[in-house]
Amino acid sequence: MKKIVILAVILLLSLRAAAQSDAAPQPEKEGTGVDVTLGADFVNQYIWRGLDEGDVSIQPTLGIAYRGLSLAAWGSIGVSNKDDAKELDLTLSYATGGLTVGIVDYWFSEGLDPDNRYFRYNAHSTNHVFEAFATYDFGPVALGWYTNFAGNDGKNKSGKRAYSSYMEASVPFSLVTVGWTATVGAVPYATDFYDTNGFAVTNLSLRAEKDIRVTDSFSIPVFAQLVGNPCSQKAHMVFGFTLQID
Repeated sequence: MKKIVILAVILLLSLRAAAQSDAAPQPEKEGTGVDVTLGADFVNQYIWRGLDEGDVSIQPTLGIAYRGLSLAAWGSIGVSNKDDAKELDLTLSYATGGLTVGIVDYWFSEGLDPDNRYFRYNAHSTNHVFEAFATYDFGPVALGWYTNFAGNDGKNKSGKRAYSSYMEASVPFSLVTVGWTATVGAVPYATDFYDTNGFAVTNLSLRAEKDIRVTDSFSIPVFAQLVGNPCSQKAHMVFGFTLQID
């Protein structure tokens, strides 16, 4: 599996270099004022880090940011399958230069608490999972590390808290007027949170995004993503669109 990661990263960097001449420059954000984000994604399937989390879903988001500090709420609600778990995540993060650090509070309607109470934070009967993360965007490639540190984390082979972690490398590039992102993600050690028995590649994906112009002043971003999970031996095709007010 480690060889797969090395080869995948080399491939991602090669794709980025090959498409460098076509890459469109992205405007830098000033970050001097208060920015509010309000929107929602509509997807045919909810895939997260290579894991199948549900069928057709609506995923609203609400966020506020000021000079690198941001607080965002994100949710997922299944539309086609009533048995899909509901999700509500709160993220507090700070970005400076290419570095972003933060904490995520994930809440799921399935977990240790049979009554699915949101405001129950008991360590042994909560549906919350708390994760710390750090990412760095080098430009040609972005790297990230994510670790659960509290809440309903998974167990390792010894039955103890796994401090479940996930690491990821992604390469953005532009090709034929479409924005692309190639990603490779892996779980470094055993945890039933990601259903792995050791080091495992769980996410190989290629995502394409393009704005569909509706009027001169309004467009809808649409995206398609091919996702493979070598660990579970599964593959998925995701399609969706975003409605957003910045």
